[in-house]
Order: sequence, then C-alpha cells, then structure tokens
Amino acid sequence: MNGQQDAKTRVRTDYATSPVRSTGMASDPRAGRGWAIGITCGALALLGALAVLTMPDVAGPGQLDRSGLLTILVFAAAVIGWTRNRIDDTFVALAAAAVLVVLGALDSEELFEALGEDQIWLLVAAFILAAGINKTGLPARLAIALIGRARSARGLVHLITLGLVGTALLVPSTSGRAALVLPIYLALAAAFPDRPRLVRALAVLFPTVVLLSAIATLVGAGAHLITSQILDATIDEGIGFGEWLLWGLPFAVVSSHLAAELVLLLFTRHRDRRARLRVDAAGLRGQLEVPAQLQRAEIRAAALLAAVVVLWSTESLHDLSPALIALAGALLITAPRVGTVRIGAAIGEIPWSLLLFMAATSALGTALTESGAAAWIAGKALVGGDVMTMLSTVVALSIAAHLLVQSRSARSSVLIPLVVPAAFAVGMNPMALAFASTAAAGFCHTLPSSAKPVAMFARLDQAPTYTPRDLLKLSVLLGPALGALVVLFALFVWPVLGLPLTGYVHD
Repeated sequence: MNGQQDAKTRVRTDYATSPVRSTGMASDPRAGRGWAIGITCGALALLGALAVLTMPDVAGPGQLDRSGLLTILVFAAAVIGWTRNRIDDTFVALAAAAVLVVLGALDSEELFEALGEDQIWLLVAAFILAAGINKTGLPARLAIALIGRARSARGLVHLITLGLVGTALLVPSTSGRAALVLPIYLALAAAFPDRPRLVRALAVLFPTVVLLSAIATLVGAGAHLITSQILDATIDEGIGFGEWLLWGLPFAVVSSHLAAELVLLLFTRHRDRRARLRVDAAGLRGQLEVPAQLQRAEIRAAALLAAVVVLWSTESLHDLSPALIALAGALLITAPRVGTVRIGAAIGEIPWSLLLFMAATSALGTALTESGAAAWIAGKALVGGDVMTMLSTVVALSIAAHLLVQSRSARSSVLIPLVVPAAFAVGMNPMALAFASTAAAGFCHTLPSSAKPVAMFARLDQAPTYTPRDLLKLSVLLGPALGALVVLFALFVWPVLGLPLTGYVHD
C-alpha cells in the first residue's frame, strides 16, 4: 500500500502544450527527421521570399495578397514546429504570432487582446474550481462508489467508463484528468494481481475514455475553447456551455462505452468477462486515503459544482457569461472558512503555458481568417463536392491529424480556420462541421506520443501497462468506428438537438 501512496504523490500533470519526455518507450517515428524538417523549412523560406517579392499588395477575389501569403508561410512553419515533439507547442505558437506582428500581417492589439478573452478567463476560473474540488477527495469517493458496484469484468469496465465521463465536468484538461484517475488504476491493478488480462485492459481503458469523453463539455479540453473562439471570430457566433453539453455529452457517452466494449473484446477473453468479480471498496478507500464518512467540504464542493454547471447550462435565462459564473465559483471555493483550498495553491495548478498557447493560436486563427488565407487554403485543399463528401473528408483528416500534430489544441488551431470557409463553399453549417471536426480530433490513441494521457499510462513502473502494439491494435478498430460514429451523429442526432448540418444563413 505504501507503494501506491508514493505513486500517488509522484504524479505530475503534463498539459497538452508540453513535449513528452523520453522515458525508454518505443521510439517516436517522427524522431530522427531533423534533416528533413530543416530542408523543408529552408525550402519554405526560400520559395516564400521569392513569392512575397512578386506578390501584389492587394489581390482580386479568390486570390492571395502579400499579407495572406505571409500568413500561410508562417502558419505552415508553425505546423511543422508542432509536429516536432522536442519543441514546446506554446513556444512555436507565440513565435509564429510574434512573426506575423513584425511582418504586419497581424495587429499587435489582436495578439495581446487574445489574453483577455472570456474563454481564457473561463479556463483560469475552471482550473481554480477544479483544484478546490479535487482537494476534497470527492472525485475519488465517487469513483469508489461506482467501482464497488461491479460484479463482473464487463460491469467494472463500464462503471469506470461512466465515472470517467463524469470527470469531464471536474477537470478542464485531459492530462489533468489522467493524473487524477491514475492512482485509482494503480489501486485496481494491485487488487487484481491474478487477472493480468483485465489489468492490461484497464490500463488501456483509462486514457482511452479520458480522451474520448472530453467532448462532453466546453471546458473538457482547450481545443474546444479554441473552436468556439474561432467560430466567434469568423461567424460572430461561438458555442455556449449549454449547447456544447447538449451536443457533446451524448456523443461522449456513446463513444466511450463503444471504446470500452472494443477494449474488452481485444484484451480479455470470454471467461474473463463472464467470471464473477468483487471489488473491495473499503480497501480502495484505504489505499486512496478517502474517509469512510462523507465530509462537509465534499458536500460544499458538490453543491458548488452543481450550481456552476446549472448556471452555465442556463445562460440564455440570466445572461451571465460562463466566465463570470466560473470566476464566482472559483472565489467561493477559495474563500476563507468556506473554501476548500487557498487561492495561491489553486493558482499554482493553472497551466499558464496552455493559456498562452490558446491566446497565440487564437491570434493565428484571426490572421488566417482576416487575410483571406483560410478561405484560399480551404478552396485548394478541401475541393468542392457535396455535403457528405465534405463531412467525411473533414472527419477523416481530423482523426488522422494526431499522427503529425500531438497537441489537441494545435490540431483545432490548424483545422477549424479551414473548416469554416469550406463549410460555406458547399452550403453546410460551419458550426456543425467544426463541432464534428473537434469531436473526431478526440481520437489520438495510435502511439504513446500521440496524447499526454496515453503517454502517462504507457510509462508506469508501479503496475503492468500496455505496449505500443496494443495501441495499434486498438486504433485499427477504434479509429474507423469513431469516424463512422461522428458521421452518424452529424447526420441524424445533432440536427435533432439543434445543430443542423445544412441550412445555415450567414449575415
């Protein structure tokens, strides 16, 4: 048990803008390509300089001017930087935005004002609120209550999946959620030493569901806020918390439980799934240091979280911005006497690198849109076709993008500015296509380096875990299944919930 407690204290949350450190895992296939990247950047700079010298300051309809070309060149260099897992994504984004300002393709005010956006403040307050809730031990108590009801391996896997979907409301980061539930996996692994196949299945399950279930809420991942910001900048209409919850939660539940069944099918046998199973809830509480009796701090935290979520979801009734509601919740959770954590400690857990990354990529998206570069790229890369072709193409690109760009937020920064003009070109609702792209981008399970939660569970020394081959085996089935599910939801489910695929009228 001491080993489990020590493991819990050593968990460090790595957010989606920090490169994965080498830990003896299977080598990243992108490693060792420095010469190729250097040649690509050199050719890009040379051709770009020649093109800029001959490019007109003002171009006609459907053509690029000098500002648009500069934006494309800098954006392409940023994408190349994001494919390199040794370079911090935030550094790349900030450098690209600064270069655009120096070249005159982006106003400095637009770069600095991005840090004051409501979405940034929403995320800041959400992290403070999450720190206060996690401090009480409420998430661990809820997890134990669910797991203790399991009577079979299938029941255990689906109860864990249900609990992981719920954590999307507690922590606004897939990396943070993975760190939150890692001690629970370690405790379960120690509880079932005679069931190695079940333990390996659980190791795969935790990061898989953490990634897929993030789509449940607007604050489930920074990529969601970036999508909403880009939509607001381009069509003057973002996606609110209530709308995102209405569209995202059903998809998160279905996709997560589908993934759970695939994990069971691939990593356990029939007799493993049918065998009787009992989880010692009292033993889990002891390992995770959760008191037997519900504490007052946990009750206050649960009530506050419920109030915040209700207010977020009913914005149209009271006109209070989600950022203001989150800030009020953050102040209450850190208030003297009634709070559960000191504000200094909570602020220390905010991933400022992620916030700077979001601000910089928001500015990049603004430059792409205002310069006409996004529309030009979409016209060249996402060529015409009908609605079904466009939807399938965008979903396939979004699923495959994780093989090049590790950061989920960076993928949205690349894809969403292109998706909006592409949607207009074929008469689609840009909000529906952007939401489908963001949902599909939740798939990033192919390699240990494809996402931080996957990397976190792949490099455990305290318990058995999976191999890169296991991830490839899962991805072969999960990738196409998730793509098909996104298409089905976009065609039949989201329109019923108020997100039509076509018929959008842009003012």
